[in-house]
Amino acid sequence: MSRISLTQRLTLMFVSAASSVLLALGFVIAASVEQHFEELDMEVLSGKMELTRQAFLAVTSHEGLTQFTHQLAQSLVGHQGLEVMVIDADQSVIFATGNADFSPEVVISQAARTPGRSGLWTQGSQTYRGLAAQIPTATLDSNGLAVNVYVAVATDIAQHTAYLSAFLKTLWLFVAAAVALTGVLGWAAVRRGLMPLRTMREQAQVVTAQQLSHRLQVQHMPVELAELAQSLNDMLARLDEAFTRLSDFSSDIAHELRTPVSNLMTQTQVVLSRPRDVAEYRSVLESNAEELERMARMISDMLLLAKAENGLVVPSREAVDLTKEVRALFDYYEAVADEKHLQLSLSGPSAVPLLADRLMLRRALGNLLSNAIRHANPDSCVRVTLGQASDALTVTVENVGDTIAPEFLERIFDRFFRLDPARQHGDGTGLGLAITKSIIVGHGGTIVATSSGAVTKFTIRLPHSPMLA
Repeated sequence: MSRISLTQRLTLMFVSAASSVLLALGFVIAASVEQHFEELDMEVLSGKMELTRQAFLAVTSHEGLTQFTHQLAQSLVGHQGLEVMVIDADQSVIFATGNADFSPEVVISQAARTPGRSGLWTQGSQTYRGLAAQIPTATLDSNGLAVNVYVAVATDIAQHTAYLSAFLKTLWLFVAAAVALTGVLGWAAVRRGLMPLRTMREQAQVVTAQQLSHRLQVQHMPVELAELAQSLNDMLARLDEAFTRLSDFSSDIAHELRTPVSNLMTQTQVVLSRPRDVAEYRSVLESNAEELERMARMISDMLLLAKAENGLVVPSREAVDLTKEVRALFDYYEAVADEKHLQLSLSGPSAVPLLADRLMLRRALGNLLSNAIRHANPDSCVRVTLGQASDALTVTVENVGDTIAPEFLERIFDRFFRLDPARQHGDGTGLGLAITKSIIVGHGGTIVATSSGAVTKFTIRLPHSPMLA
């Protein structure tokens, strides 16, 4: 069954079910017809038996019994196929029609065991349906007891048998033809019903690595296949998104690494173009070392980001106090803030417990604080606000500086995205905010950015840890 097609399976199942129903119907019809013929025969036999019973009640002597048998023979003239046999108590046949050559033992036995029920009697090549009964007469024996006789009434069922045989032959031929026709129609119906599957296959064959945006049609699909098509479309959407993200990531890597590699090659070729003193060589090597260090940091960041986006970074959680972590970051960035005459402000609860990966969470908060200090106006304040809600903890980092345009806010967490040249300072790789978002999402939280009225604000929302809620 595993190697045949779905069309063949359904066709065989449909034909099997239809055949079972037709065969059962055929047996019911055949049994019904046979029972009808039996009821017709029993009606005739019962009538004759009752007529005979009433007539024997009028027989009052042995002479009258003999005379009655002659009258009975005359009354059966014209009843073709009807046979009557009368047997006395000594199993002697006192009357029988021409073809009534039944065994007295069989007649007496049936009359004694199943009176009123018919049986099939065979005589040569003829088959009869017979009814036997013990009938009392009005004649008395020497002891003054009523004389009983055994009467057998039978009818030839050859005509019924021939008709039933022809009927059954026609019936089974019809059933066989109906089964064959059912198979053909079932195969056609199954092929028609499975046409949406072939349509899905044809549509799926169009999908390639270059055409992942193609989707299966769901509107005209049956309900059962529509759910499958929608699931396949969802899968294609995820593959398309992952493939696009991978392509963009590869393009971003190539774009970001091309410039430093080109600078290194150019500087090296220029230095090697003619002999130079040791100081010049040392200056070029120091410049190359700085560029290589930046590239190493970028590659490390990209590796971490790639793992985070593919769910490979699972934070090892421990008890973390957000308040202490923010204060530790303030101590780290205090010197940089003093150079720009910035104030670092922390507000909120004195202790905000959380289960998190300490190093990763510190890196995420450090990226936000570093960006806020880098882009803040001199003599302003960088504020960090901690909050506790019923279902989450919040961390807000805000600074006063240039307002970020709405179209940039939508892309600010993209890899290698940088704002316009007026906001570009330092030697960042453009991966800080993307890494921050991956870390927050890895902890089950969210991060959003807003900017208006020269105030830029990043808000982190982290769910309560079950152990600390």
